[in-house]
Amino acid sequence: MKRLLKTLTGAALGLSVMAGGVITAAQAADIKIRATANSNENDEDYDGLVVFKNYVEAASNGAIEVELFIGTQLCSKGAECLQGISDGSIDVYISTSGGAAGAFPYVQVLDLPYLMRDDRVAETVMQGDFVRTLRDMALADSGGTIRLMTIGNTGGWRNFANTKRVVKMPKDMEGLKIRTVVADLPQELVKALGASPTPIPWPELFTSFQTGVVEGSKNGITDIMGMKFPEAGLKYVTLDGHAYMGALWWMNNDKFMSMPEDMRRVVVDGFYALQQATFASPKRKSIQAYEDFVKGGGNLYVPSLEEKAAFQEAAAPVYDWFKSNIKNGPEIFDALKGAADSAQTAIDGEAAKDLK
Repeated sequence: MKRLLKTLTGAALGLSVMAGGVITAAQAADIKIRATANSNENDEDYDGLVVFKNYVEAASNGAIEVELFIGTQLCSKGAECLQGISDGSIDVYISTSGGAAGAFPYVQVLDLPYLMRDDRVAETVMQGDFVRTLRDMALADSGGTIRLMTIGNTGGWRNFANTKRVVKMPKDMEGLKIRTVVADLPQELVKALGASPTPIPWPELFTSFQTGVVEGSKNGITDIMGMKFPEAGLKYVTLDGHAYMGALWWMNNDKFMSMPEDMRRVVVDGFYALQQATFASPKRKSIQAYEDFVKGGGNLYVPSLEEKAAFQEAAAPVYDWFKSNIKNGPEIFDALKGAADSAQTAIDGEAAKDLK
């Protein structure tokens, strides 16, 4: 079925009309793009790459071939994969903000809490000049080798989850041992909310819940259910939506710039199609994940506006920490905050018109 769907998608795109005329039968590929994602075929990163591959190959009339390497065939960790992008052994790679923070620490701006209200605001921001600001910073810091193509989504929103109790207010976080990655920013956030940050490698988290080494985490619901954390005792999820789980899609800049302009346009449009797929995929997958969580005895809590405001107030010191301690912190913070505020104002204005 998967092969059939891909064939049909390619055939449908093959009927499109491009600037040079009607697309005809596929020709031998002049350009090959090696793309990798350290995930699996159940992941939204894979969904995005399938859309990218089918769009680019069809819209280029076969001039571009996209080879997909899912898992760790080409590289296994963020630093290694980004080095592959830089030296050209890999053409396209997707990272989380944590996976790229070692090379580009300012991408952690995506982990700052409560800056973007909802999906519509976040998706507007990720299609605007904020992404171009990040692109320029990464190109400068990589010596012009690593280009940020787009930012999609990988798992929805991060929410606080734990094994002990319902969390309604920051005071309910006090004393909880919350799993974080090694990076400073998520640890600063957990401390600001009164909990104890405990860095634990992702593969060890299930056992750490079972043994009480940690009592909570900050994850999306699809990750929680995909890793079967409820079986390890994770029973309480607070839908505070403190951070949008951005997926940063990188490309070797020399490979991109070596293409003719019309092929660069195809690739840019392909990344737009990929982005839209990754925006949609977590929304669909989270429906079943939430149902399964509750069916298994899990407790979902949605904070009131007042309760969410209390979380925002408690977390505010993290903004100052970021601006003071992260390279380009003030510039990228202002870029994200300004883009989010502008998007929210525009969206609210449109909603006001639609409600009349």
